[in-house]
Amino acid sequence: MTDTSQTADTTAGTDTAGAPEAGSGGPSRRGLLTATAAGGGAGLALGAASGALAARATATTPTPLSELGAARVPFHGRHQPGILTPAQSHGLLLAFDLAPGVGRRQAAALLRRWSETARMLMDGRTPEQDTGIALDAGPSSLTVTFGFGAGFFEATGLTAARPAALDPLPPFSADELDPDRSDGHLWVQIGADDGLVAFHALRALQRDAAETARLRWQQSGFNRTPGATARPATARNLMGQIDGTNNPRPGDPDFDARIFVPGGSGGSGGSGGSGGSGGSGGSGDHPGWMAGGSYAVVRRIRMLLDDWERQPLDVQERVIGRRKADGAPLTGGTETTPVDLAATGGDGRPVIAANAHVRVAAPDSNGGAAMLRRGFSYHDGLRDDGAPDAGLLFICWQADPRRAFVPVQRKLDRGDALSAFVRHEGSAVFAVPPGAPEGGWVGQQLLDGFEG
Repeated sequence: MTDTSQTADTTAGTDTAGAPEAGSGGPSRRGLLTATAAGGGAGLALGAASGALAARATATTPTPLSELGAARVPFHGRHQPGILTPAQSHGLLLAFDLAPGVGRRQAAALLRRWSETARMLMDGRTPEQDTGIALDAGPSSLTVTFGFGAGFFEATGLTAARPAALDPLPPFSADELDPDRSDGHLWVQIGADDGLVAFHALRALQRDAAETARLRWQQSGFNRTPGATARPATARNLMGQIDGTNNPRPGDPDFDARIFVPGGSGGSGGSGGSGGSGGSGGSGDHPGWMAGGSYAVVRRIRMLLDDWERQPLDVQERVIGRRKADGAPLTGGTETTPVDLAATGGDGRPVIAANAHVRVAAPDSNGGAAMLRRGFSYHDGLRDDGAPDAGLLFICWQADPRRAFVPVQRKLDRGDALSAFVRHEGSAVFAVPPGAPEGGWVGQQLLDGFEG
């Protein structure tokens, strides 16, 4: 698990619609959840996958029951939704593998179907033939995000277009990885502030996959519900720690450079009928089709809660380097006060221990490496040994995981006091292409020419 200071969760400030994050100076939920035009990008063909529902929208859009249900995130844009969007109260993560014999043409048709379904559902509309699961709920801040795993490029014969940043992560000492909860050809992240809306999207996307892609793994998570606190407040993780204080902010001067793959003169990649080659443009070893995209590292991190809860409060605080009550650093101040790593106590020893989580994972300890955290807590009952199967569905976003997640996690692996209380049980890295323009679909820069 990475630093609660340096790589904090973006759930901060999502508790009250329209209110800015506490101490962040960042955008409000209302500012990010802008309205979209009801008819934008209509008419995309859905292909003829077996069993898929018709994707024509109903003539009328049901009126949401509340302001929470009415919140809408645009599907189209420079970046995909679900990256900068404040983390919702419900999250579903899915990985699919392409079925044997499926090639580029079928994969492209699937991305086109998925994009149209996501656009329609995020706009608050439903297919003509629908179960009605979320008929009266409104969009409820629904976001759907798509990514490609390394295996996707091998399965579709596009290995020349595979980003070097998708190389496998190195092993770490806290890893107890389950291959059935790791990797995958395609990744889907669903977020919504209504559980039925999230489930509705999941079922629609699974139907769209039909015989093209088969579910590899699925994990469900949660966050605090917007409006549950009297004022906007940073969320707590299942260890009870305030987790989300110093995430990189969109207003930071180096934010885009840290989180998104830069564009360039060759950034159009495989668009314009190039046959899905992915293009030779882009920045460094990032292919042109990834310009404006990002890389997601997804880790299932089980927290050893029984062991953690046996620790006295002062031990827990020393492990993290922050006060549990308000998230302030042990060096004093409030939650948003910068951690003074040079401070010493009356005994001459550092106030923040050498192996405290905030010190080991701080940007100053890792050559400035930083990433945007946007995770979900999870609880899947009890394990066979009676311990809770609970923890964090860790998702972090960066322009290159080799320069962000990997060096930070290596440093944590060598000397983080928190490592004794967590186990990494699932792992994956996905290339998340840029957002779809009006009339376009996600992945078109890579797969254009194979969608027919």
